[in-house]
Amino acid sequence: MKPEEILRIVDTIHRAKDIDKEVIFEGVESALLSAAKKRFGIDRDIEVEIDRETGEIHAFDASGEEIDPNEFGRIAAQSAKQIIFQKIREAERDVIYQEYIRRKKDIVLGNIRRFEGQNIIVNLGKTDGILPKKEQVRGERYHVGDRIRAYVLDVKKVGTKVKILLSRSHPNFIKRLFELEVPEIGQNIIEIHALVREAGYRTKVAVSSSDNRVDCVGACVGVRGSRIKNIIEELGGEKIDIIRWDSNYGELIKNALKPAEVKEVTPSDVDKRATVLVEEDQLSLAIGKKGQNVRLASRLCGWDIDIVTATQKEEQKAKEIAFLESLPGLDRQMAEKFWYLGLRTPEAILSKGVETLTQFEGIDEGRARTIVDFIADHIAKTEVAPPAPIEVRWSQEADEAGAIEEDSSGETSDEDWIKAGSDEEAPASEAPASGEPVSG
Repeated sequence: MKPEEILRIVDTIHRAKDIDKEVIFEGVESALLSAAKKRFGIDRDIEVEIDRETGEIHAFDASGEEIDPNEFGRIAAQSAKQIIFQKIREAERDVIYQEYIRRKKDIVLGNIRRFEGQNIIVNLGKTDGILPKKEQVRGERYHVGDRIRAYVLDVKKVGTKVKILLSRSHPNFIKRLFELEVPEIGQNIIEIHALVREAGYRTKVAVSSSDNRVDCVGACVGVRGSRIKNIIEELGGEKIDIIRWDSNYGELIKNALKPAEVKEVTPSDVDKRATVLVEEDQLSLAIGKKGQNVRLASRLCGWDIDIVTATQKEEQKAKEIAFLESLPGLDRQMAEKFWYLGLRTPEAILSKGVETLTQFEGIDEGRARTIVDFIADHIAKTEVAPPAPIEVRWSQEADEAGAIEEDSSGETSDEDWIKAGSDEEAPASEAPASGEPVSG
């Protein structure tokens, strides 16, 4: 191979593949060295160098004697050619990997190339991304040639290729859309404190503003809804509730349950459970269709939420106090004191233990231990801690998915690159309502 041909090939590959020239030169040198060892023997100590300016090949043995590259032979040259192509593929893979690893947790634009089972292969330009079934939005329809935006969930080297895992159902997809549409978020004027989502149905976003002159909800909505409209169109009409973040959990829960009107919130720090009082005509709105509104509100706030009407609240209170009165040595007055301090359930009392109970007047260590043992024995026998709630309840522990923080380090199993899991069917979203939070 002539020197000028080497320089031309290196320059062409550099321009076409965006691979550093030094990496290409090193690959060619490695290939020529392999060819030389096949020609003269693997035990012979040989060095091969290519002049970066002229493209001339210089080969030397251990004694310093120069070897004519033309002596490498035709078979060795073919082997060298294969090694060069392999090195180029590896270098190209590394370039693509470095580009997309920087774009991890960002949004990319691509065209749907083809379908592989339930997975979608998306052409991103230099490489393809995989949109698995479990990362697709239920109800969306995809066709070959469609342009779509997706969130880069993970990037991996698999053999000589780079695999890019995409998502349209991840909560951070919406977070990044807000960051792109609302400049105040990038300027750190508006902060997204929490975001929870049931992809394709409803999302709740809690925001606040560090500048009193900037309305956090209004800025996210935009003039005549221009900003939120762009996000909703990208999501195919998914409802988005924008609520004001509040450090007071009572106010935050009220905001999170909108568009329902809440009369009263009674939070219990003992077990992070809040009882929410609503009017009869607001009960179904607060709960939402198939519990969607209260479920998302619970995940957003990080509290378990009980939705009750005034009648239900009194019935529940009566049952809880009756249970407390059944504990050894507790009269009506002491049972009510327990109730008002948040010790309303067997779990709440057990979580505080003997030491807390002894702080009540008239309860010594012996009586406190008797109460704790009685509750533990009662739970062990019934396996259900009374009293059972009347209202619809959503437990935060039941579903931690959808929090704005990612649950893991972002690593994905090898199976995720090929197979697509199936999500449980999400509930249908409820009818739109007016007023804050702003719903799309």
